[in-house]
Amino acid sequence: MKYRKQVLLKNNKTCLIRQAGAEDAAEMVRSFNLTHGETDFLLSYPDENSYNECEERTFLMTKEQSADEIELCAVIDGKIIGSSGIEKVGEKYKVKHRAVLGISVEKAYWNLGIGKALMDACIHCARKAGYAQLELEVVSDNKVAIALYEIEGFRKFGRNPLGFRCRNGLYQETILMRLQLS
Repeated sequence: MKYRKQVLLKNNKTCLIRQAGAEDAAEMVRSFNLTHGETDFLLSYPDENSYNECEERTFLMTKEQSADEIELCAVIDGKIIGSSGIEKVGEKYKVKHRAVLGISVEKAYWNLGIGKALMDACIHCARKAGYAQLELEVVSDNKVAIALYEIEGFRKFGRNPLGFRCRNGLYQETILMRLQLS
């Protein structure tokens, strides 16, 4: 699957949303580690990143060849500052109509419209791949993200009071959301 779109941000700069390729591996790892250290709203901590540059390259090569999964990156002034992607829930008939998505944007670039641009790209790609439903899980305290997801048409369908366990010993409630695509 391929995707490439130039978007105008709230600060009048342009951002390129495109499919990430193997050549982006080092920058994708750098951005992942940065974003996952800037907020507790993401799934993992930077030291839990299971991919080094070589493994990320292999992962991105696999996504480049996929007809129904994609890894996207947001690029400003030649620098990757965020990413998103869609992955199938599974190969079995009963779940192959569903995909999950994730998004991360470097904190220095929050509130410029990059998250929305990445979300729009994921929705477009999920429809193009033929999925019937797109799903995500969001920390209940992440009000900005929840508002964006609701604007995009996502609806809440469940809560997990012990969704994320933080290293400080506390738990974060997560909300399951879905967007019907067909």
